[in-house]
Amino acid sequence: MLDLGIVLAFVGYAAAQGFLARKKASQSLRQYFLAGQNVKGWKAGFSMAATQYAADTPLLVTGLVATAGVFALWRFWIYGLGYLLLAFIFAEMWRRSRVLTDAELTELRYDGRGVLFLRGLKAIYYGTIVNCIFLAMVLVAAVRIAEVFMPWHTWLPADLYAPILGLVQSTGLVLSSSVTGLDPAVVTTNGLISLALMVGFAFLYSATGGMRSVVNTDAMQFVLAMLGTVVYSWYVVDAVGGIGALGPRIVELYGQLQGQEMMSFAPSGTALFPFLMVIALQGLFWVSSDGTGYLAQRAMSTQSDHDARVAGAVFSWSQILVRSLIWLVISAGLLVLYPFDPSQIGTDGFAAAREMTFVTGIDDLLPVGLRGLMLTGLLAALTSTIDTHLNWGASYWSNDLYKRLICEEWLDREPSGSESVLVARLSNVVVLAFAIGIMVSLGSIQATWFISLVFGAGIGPVLMLRWLWERVNLYAEGSAIVASLIAAPIVINVVDAEWLRLLSMVVASLTATVITALVTPPTSPEARNRFYERVRPFGWWPRSAKEAGDAPMEPTRALGRRLRLTLLSTASLFGMLVGIGKLLVHPPGANLFWPTALLVGAVALVPFWWRDLQAAPDRSRVPEEAPVDAAS
Repeated sequence: MLDLGIVLAFVGYAAAQGFLARKKASQSLRQYFLAGQNVKGWKAGFSMAATQYAADTPLLVTGLVATAGVFALWRFWIYGLGYLLLAFIFAEMWRRSRVLTDAELTELRYDGRGVLFLRGLKAIYYGTIVNCIFLAMVLVAAVRIAEVFMPWHTWLPADLYAPILGLVQSTGLVLSSSVTGLDPAVVTTNGLISLALMVGFAFLYSATGGMRSVVNTDAMQFVLAMLGTVVYSWYVVDAVGGIGALGPRIVELYGQLQGQEMMSFAPSGTALFPFLMVIALQGLFWVSSDGTGYLAQRAMSTQSDHDARVAGAVFSWSQILVRSLIWLVISAGLLVLYPFDPSQIGTDGFAAAREMTFVTGIDDLLPVGLRGLMLTGLLAALTSTIDTHLNWGASYWSNDLYKRLICEEWLDREPSGSESVLVARLSNVVVLAFAIGIMVSLGSIQATWFISLVFGAGIGPVLMLRWLWERVNLYAEGSAIVASLIAAPIVINVVDAEWLRLLSMVVASLTATVITALVTPPTSPEARNRFYERVRPFGWWPRSAKEAGDAPMEPTRALGRRLRLTLLSTASLFGMLVGIGKLLVHPPGANLFWPTALLVGAVALVPFWWRDLQAAPDRSRVPEEAPVDAAS
């Protein structure tokens, strides 16, 4: 009952946030999706981190450490580079654009007959396909967690449970292979009931209060998730025999060579080059390379350009340093507590089975009360991601498809603010339905994630270039999307090496973008200058800068300054991560001088970028214009 009480207290808090924000959220789409651009930077950063915590991610991390060792976590850590690029370069440009969605940015950035078509295409691609794939991964994790912690077949009366079970059996639906020994139909039924409750709960406050309730709830969710994870890591380390016993126990179980490979922060031998290629490409070119999606949505919701930068920085450090170190300790400890035969690596079902040890450990190690705290943390992680994806997907459907395409273009009328918000709330249901349809066909979270990286590598380059190079036009971005959609299925089926897959996608996308930009008509000076005046972009904008009265090379110099800050902060972040990580998880007899020196050097770099993080924007030469509210 104590565990249940903790969960219910959190549910009550989240529901209250939705109803408290309902009145303001109902005024307009800007109030609903951007909270009136009144969110503080630290809170927006915590909201980003809460969404990225997603309950599927610790399961994925646990599976990666078992299949490829600690160095495989660079697949997550390298995103720190992209997150810091968001903090120092893209976040404030997103905010100054004053758009609601990435798709809407299309009509601000370009002009021409096909611009509305591209906006609609991107709304469907990001709002439905990309968004729902990631949401489906979260729902898979929810089913796996429910299998262990939510045995509805023992909780509900038989008269209530049996009809649902019968319906599942008649359809043959299977959402997850059983790791608890239960009949797959029972596991699926329990998962469906749990999903209905969790999604209904997230829908209750996110659809009611919009971004205000999402951000306020996310801040609490992040605290709960981190608190529960810290407690879990304490019990894992205690069960292993202390933090100093992690390395010796791993070597004892898996042998000296295998144990050292598991604890290594970098691959050795022939695996080094492919590894470096993968993390370099993945760190720069992914499906949200410039923050596109819910990260940009949080940045656009902030009070000022300074708050937008702070949000990106808070997100980067809490996500990559704090959270990753805790997960690192847990993942290493689970290798000891749930050992396996290394010959099983790569076999069918191995990754999914190892992912489940994260959940099994919670059930086995934590006592009553603390188990409820961790379960609440996982519930918080689940709902913070669900609410974000529902809200993000609904923004495309209501703002870009309904308001812009259907009402303004086809019906030649302007929808009222309350009408648009109603459509936004109903759009949550559409997004959820697509995600559930995708979830049914997913297997391992890890396998799905790898496929998403290939598609992201094809989209990422143009997302960054459209901000940094004035020559990028409507046709260039469209060609990159088409090239990605055509090349990705071919590359996945023909190319085996992952680094070559990602490189092929990046080359195809960049080639299509650059060639198309150079051979097709440029964006009109009117549209280009409109974008420049509003956004004050960094990068290669000599013509627009000159026409706006700036020095032609000033945007390029400003980009150089921001890249320097990004590299300094990235070195500081990764130095602390590797230094502390190696001190926590290392094989017996390891030389700890270099990790300590790395940590000291990383700390010494902080003053060189911290001051500039707090400084006034160097691309705003005019007072900031108040956002245009759709309700006015």
